Amino acid sequence: MKECPRRSEISEEMKWDLSPLYADLAAWDKDFKSLDRVLEHFMLFKGRLGESADLLAKAFDASDALDRLAEKLETFAHHKSDEDCANSANLARLERISTKSAELEGMTAWFFPEILALPEARILDMIKSPSLAPYAKTLKDLLREKEHMLSEPEERILGLASDLFSSPHGIFSVLNDADLRFSAVRDADGAEKELTHGNYIKFLESENREVRKSAFLAMHGKYSELRNTFAAALDGMVKGYVLNSKLRKYPKALSAALHSEDIPIEVFDNVIVSTRNNLHLLHRCMNLRQSLLKLDKMGYFDLRAPLLPIPAAEDSIAWDSARMAVSASVEILGGDYVEGVSRAFDMRWIDALENRGKRSGAYSGGCYDSPPYILMNYAASLEDVFTLAHELGHSMNSLLSNRKQTYHSSDISIFLGEIASNVNELLLHDYYERNADDKRLRFRLLCKLADEFRCVLYRQAMFSEFEKEIYEIRDSGEPLQADMLCENYSKLCAEYHGDALKDGGEIAIEWARIPHFYYNFYVFKYVTGFAAAMKIFARLKSDPSFLPRYLDFLSAGSSDLPMNLLGKIGIYPDKDDFFKEAFEKFDEVLTGIEKDFNSDNIVSRVS
Repeated sequence: MKECPRRSEISEEMKWDLSPLYADLAAWDKDFKSLDRVLEHFMLFKGRLGESADLLAKAFDASDALDRLAEKLETFAHHKSDEDCANSANLARLERISTKSAELEGMTAWFFPEILALPEARILDMIKSPSLAPYAKTLKDLLREKEHMLSEPEERILGLASDLFSSPHGIFSVLNDADLRFSAVRDADGAEKELTHGNYIKFLESENREVRKSAFLAMHGKYSELRNTFAAALDGMVKGYVLNSKLRKYPKALSAALHSEDIPIEVFDNVIVSTRNNLHLLHRCMNLRQSLLKLDKMGYFDLRAPLLPIPAAEDSIAWDSARMAVSASVEILGGDYVEGVSRAFDMRWIDALENRGKRSGAYSGGCYDSPPYILMNYAASLEDVFTLAHELGHSMNSLLSNRKQTYHSSDISIFLGEIASNVNELLLHDYYERNADDKRLRFRLLCKLADEFRCVLYRQAMFSEFEKEIYEIRDSGEPLQADMLCENYSKLCAEYHGDALKDGGEIAIEWARIPHFYYNFYVFKYVTGFAAAMKIFARLKSDPSFLPRYLDFLSAGSSDLPMNLLGKIGIYPDKDDFFKEAFEKFDEVLTGIEKDFNSDNIVSRVS
């Protein structure tokens, strides 16, 4: 049986280089020990914040210095742990900084309450000082948060408990990425291969239906065995967010999650309502897939089945070829952007290949004082090339923001975080489509784009609705139990996907393997980000004068509220017709698939 390689077996050029953060573990330990000294300097400002605007500015500077050091330490520890989630030394290091960060949060919890204890007129007068210009938005945001800020002792308790509140996510991560082992699956050639998070999608993309089904059952069967454990972990995480919302006097957890970014609840509701109103398009997509696969009923394991037979050579894309395609696709964004993408490869910001124990999935991560690193599990498929483009969108967004903004205004709003990544995917799709030299590839690209609508627009909206339901249950005081979670999830899957799918019951446990349910109403931002990206892509292609505005948007960080930043480029997620263009495009894509298949009859199934 072919097993997943160990990290030591992966070539260095395919691993990220964390030395820009710390050259060795001794350097990390030295910085860790200096945290108390940096904290001590910051504590000198306690009780003095109202003395002058200049002194308050110095206190902010000291706070930023402490935060930057802690973030640098945590970024390194987090990335080292993700290289091999079973490595006890890496886990211990991450635990050290996580515990210390919670301690620091408790020790510094006096800062914002002391500012808000000042008369509002005094704060507004201090904001006018040039020395506080870098912190003016923070102070205004603080005033907006005032009614939800607790007393200093209460904030200290919550700060010290932050590590405790995040424990359920930590339990999920260790269980999911380090401890879970799946049974072997036979590929189309009959060879046994270990099933992993990294190769699971590859199995689902097999032309052989038995291979797809075996992988699907092996994956979800393992989660079913541990359903109560996963339910307890998710319940603990949701319980913490609900408690926090009640302590801070929010009407519900959703309100608390949206308040910091000042996102209207109508934006969240519009995701579910608009998607529900356009489920007929997803049902049409499912019926079309069922017809093309020539199946009486599809299983959920058929949703990634190729609609064309794919020769191995056609779906084995070398790393260098992936780099070339992604780099060429973003040339429309200008030389600085392309240069940034080149640096990501040349400076080894990307940890590319799967190894035993490595965190599953993909992400872009880092801090103000590090490169914008990328973790992924590249398996040489077309899907993996799109994942690479996606994560590079995140990383370039961070790179441009860090270049333009100070530390205090460099953070990218989570609400805006999925826009650049989706723009990159659309540009890559456009590049492949423009350079496609045969009908098969063009048809495959249309199918890929249809899957993007299904996986991002509809699947994430379904996740959002599921998340809303479980928080409403927890808000009412009821615990989240495995049977109830399975029942709710299965019902939503049936409603969203329609009659073309036959559910044998296995899909009901899928909620257990979705890490985003631990992120406190994150998933709806994929949907709004995808719709916004489609608008931006269309403007980039039709109006060259839009590019500087888009690059300014990518460089804006948190210098303004996210809805305001979007408004500056003419995008308004709170409008009823925000999703209109996206659903029209989905309809166009489905029509294209139907037309190509019916006119050229280029599809022949090989089971």
